Amino acid sequence: MAVDINKICNEVISPSYIFSEEEFASRAALVRESFGEDVNLCFSIKANPFLLGIMPDQISKVEVCSPGELDVCKRLKLPPEMIIFSGVNKSKEEIRVALEYGVRNITAESKKHVDYINSVATDMNITCDLLLRLSDESQFGIDGDELLGYIKNRDEYKGFKIAGLHYFTGTQKRRPSAIMKEIDKFMAYIDRVEADANFNIERIEYGTGLAVDYFSKDALNEETARIKEIAPKIKELSKKADLTVEMGRFFSAPCGYYVTEVMDTKVNDGVHYAIVDGGIHQLKYDGQTQGMQIPEITHIKNSQSCDEVGSGTNKWTLCGSLCTTADVIARSVEFTDLNCKDLLVFHRTGAYSMDEGISLLLSRDMPSIYILDKANQLNKVRSRVDTYKYHVPDNM
Repeated sequence: MAVDINKICNEVISPSYIFSEEEFASRAALVRESFGEDVNLCFSIKANPFLLGIMPDQISKVEVCSPGELDVCKRLKLPPEMIIFSGVNKSKEEIRVALEYGVRNITAESKKHVDYINSVATDMNITCDLLLRLSDESQFGIDGDELLGYIKNRDEYKGFKIAGLHYFTGTQKRRPSAIMKEIDKFMAYIDRVEADANFNIERIEYGTGLAVDYFSKDALNEETARIKEIAPKIKELSKKADLTVEMGRFFSAPCGYYVTEVMDTKVNDGVHYAIVDGGIHQLKYDGQTQGMQIPEITHIKNSQSCDEVGSGTNKWTLCGSLCTTADVIARSVEFTDLNCKDLLVFHRTGAYSMDEGISLLLSRDMPSIYILDKANQLNKVRSRVDTYKYHVPDNM
C-alpha cells in the first residue's frame, strides 16, 4: 500500500515525524528474501526505538546498546530473549539490571566486560551466553589474539558460556566488494579460532553496515542490487554457525517522513530563502554537507495564493529556525509557487534523523511522532516535547 503523502501530512502538526509500518515491513521482507530463511535478523534499535512497537515478523532479535535503550524495551515489555545486550561501555550495575530483566545474550568488548559479566552472573547464579566482539582496528571490540586467549581459557569462567562472535566494522558501506572482503577475513578468523582453541563457534552476530542512499533518484533499486550482491556471501557465512545479521539504518531509513511547514520566504542578494519551522536540529542525513546534497522532498501546497517572492519556479535554499548560519537543510531545490503555510516532506528519515540532531539548541520543541499503520491510519505515539525545562535548574 503506497503512502498517500498529501493526505497524511495534512493530518499532523508541523514539525512531525511519520513512520510507516508498511514500509518497515517491506524492508524486512526484502532482507529476508535476499538472505533466506536460515539467517536470523536483528534490528539495532538505536536507529529508531519507536519502531519496536511495529516489529515485522521477520525480525527476531533486537540489539540494545545502552541502559536507556534497555529501559525502552522494558517499558514496552519486549521479551528479554529477543535482546542482545551490546555496547562499548558496560558497568556491573547495568549488566545486573539486564540479567535481572531476563536478558541472557550479552556481548563483551574488553577484558573488563569479560570480568564484569562473569562476576555479576556468577553472583546471581546465572549462566548467560557471551558473544565476544572482534575488533576491526578501532576502539570497538577485542584484539584478535586477546580474544583467542579468552576462548582458550573458557573453562575458567562460570558466569557465562562463550557462544560465539560479534563483528561489525562500520556503517554506510556502498561497495559490496568491501563487505564480501571483510566477511572472508572474518571467516578466516573463525577458522583460526576453531583450529587453535579446539572450539566450535555456535553463533555469529554480524552487522553488514549496508548503505542507504539518501540523495539518489533510484535509491530502492540501488539498495536492492547491493543486498542481492552480498547475499551469497552472507549465506556462506551462515554455514559457519547460527548467523544473526544485525542492521539498523538499512531496515528503518526508508519508512520515515519528516514534515515541516514553510513559515517565511524572502530573497536576499538574488537567493530565494524559505524558513521552515524545523531545521537541522531535527533532520539528519548521513553524508549531508552544508545542504549541498538534495534528498527527496515532496512539496504540499496549502496556501490559496502565492506572494511575489514565491511565484513561479525558482531554486530555493531551505533554512530552519535556529539562529545559526549552519541551519541550512538543502540548497538549490527547485519548487513552483512555494509559499508560507506550504508543507515540505523529507523522505527516508526513519533512521537516526530524530535522534542525531542538536535537538535542545534554542529550546525548540521536539516534534510529534506518528506511526502510520498498515490500514493507513495515523497514530500519535509522542506529542511535542517542551525542551526549555532542560535549560533551567531542577528547583525552578
